[in-house]
Amino acid sequence: MSRTVSSWILSSARSGIILQGKGRWYSICIPNRNKNKWKLVFSKTCPCPAGSCSLDRAFSFPKAFRHTSTEEEHFSFQLSPAQINDILRAGELSHRTLDLNGKNANSVLRFESNQLASNSPIEDRRSAATCLQTAGMMFGVFDGHAGAACAQAVSERLLHYIAVSLLPRQSLEEIELAVEAMKPVQPILQWHRHPNDVEYQEIAPQYFENLRVYWQHLLDLDAEPRFSLEEAMICAFKRLDSDISLEVQAPQENELMKNIALQVAFSGATACVAHIDGVHLHVANTGDCRAVLGVQEEDGTWSTLPLTRDHNAYDEFEIRRLKREHPRSEEKTLFVNDRLLGILMPSRAFGDVQLKWSKELQHSILENSCDVEALNIYQYVPPNYHTPPYLTAEPEVTYHKLRSKDKFLVIASDGLWEMLSNEKVVKLVAGHLAELDMQKSPLTFKKPINLGYMHNLLLQRKSKGLASLDQNIATHLIRHAIGSNEYGEVDPEKLAAMLTLPEDLARMYRDDITVTVVYFNSETIEDYYRNH
Repeated sequence: MSRTVSSWILSSARSGIILQGKGRWYSICIPNRNKNKWKLVFSKTCPCPAGSCSLDRAFSFPKAFRHTSTEEEHFSFQLSPAQINDILRAGELSHRTLDLNGKNANSVLRFESNQLASNSPIEDRRSAATCLQTAGMMFGVFDGHAGAACAQAVSERLLHYIAVSLLPRQSLEEIELAVEAMKPVQPILQWHRHPNDVEYQEIAPQYFENLRVYWQHLLDLDAEPRFSLEEAMICAFKRLDSDISLEVQAPQENELMKNIALQVAFSGATACVAHIDGVHLHVANTGDCRAVLGVQEEDGTWSTLPLTRDHNAYDEFEIRRLKREHPRSEEKTLFVNDRLLGILMPSRAFGDVQLKWSKELQHSILENSCDVEALNIYQYVPPNYHTPPYLTAEPEVTYHKLRSKDKFLVIASDGLWEMLSNEKVVKLVAGHLAELDMQKSPLTFKKPINLGYMHNLLLQRKSKGLASLDQNIATHLIRHAIGSNEYGEVDPEKLAAMLTLPEDLARMYRDDITVTVVYFNSETIEDYYRNH
């Protein structure tokens, strides 16, 4: 099987065959010195020369066992089970919510998350935080394109913008007074991070100052801000995207800050953020990440409840929205080859100023910048670019009141959904829950007990896969996403092949995958309904 898989993959790659259109950016042929070369208009960010910097360098997973080229003579897909597990589990994160008494009165019981890179470095990001000055928890998944810079910035900043939007005037005034007096500011979020989920410290002071400008704007409003949660999420998304655009136009302290602002603005990211407060669930989505609820019916069967729509050329609502926003003369050129202006798969995203700014503004900013090609920023204006902006970061917000039968929420980048359907994902999570329960159940013994009998019981449990079961459900989903065969079972040889694909080939077969699964506390939800 492994020889069949490897030979087929390599022959496909060298013949120019691509399984599925995984790439977000439309390929065009552009001259490259001595010969024409097919390349992405906006490619992944490469290491920068001295004096410049890439946000991509702030976040990466180990690339052990990855080949660097399809041209290697001794190309092998062989990995041991232990090596496979090491790769799959490198990005695992889990957290159980407890109150001060060690009990769980939160509607969120726990969450589990993981990531697997296809791009090198990975362009996906994730965030999870507990609101300290308001109620609730937030979870975000961010899918970057044309580099990781925008996704990195949005993952660091967006939850803060939402949290600030929800604060009452008194809290905003107290924070502003503390900053003016140069006193410590009480945190508004408690982050739940993986060790690799690092912040980009050099630009953090500027991010804080721009967040401060935002809360000052809220204080300048005549009335108490007090947005509804939907309004707060929409306002936060739009304000952050506006700040990303303005930061690259404003003078910067040094070349480093200028380069970071350029990379953030000229790359892009889709985003899906869930805010959970008691039984109140809000999901804000911009782009093609997805949130799906797993529901267990009274008869024990499972159903899916999608809470987002994919914003792309396959969504009729998005097509109609864009047609309303642009002249009729552009109807046939808004989407070309199922991409916005023939360039971008999602029709909503942060950053991507080359699809938002006028041609004149783009030219002005890039003309006054340093070596933008070293930052992998290409001065390319798509044809039929007449009435920008064509892209928005405004999210679509869905509200759902949790019921005791709502058991979990899956938020993931499109790398997961390209491989698994909503129904398959819910089925896998439900099955994993059942298997974990079985694993935790005590062994039942027949008397008299001897060592041989106990050994046979343990072998039976191991033969059912219980001994090697992924404890983290996100890992379980990723394993099935890239390793499942036509029967829905994980094929170890296919899994090894997909994990060892060379960097110049992996992106043809799979995207970066980021998954966060939030489990709900049914008892807490039932208590809410008993008391209301």
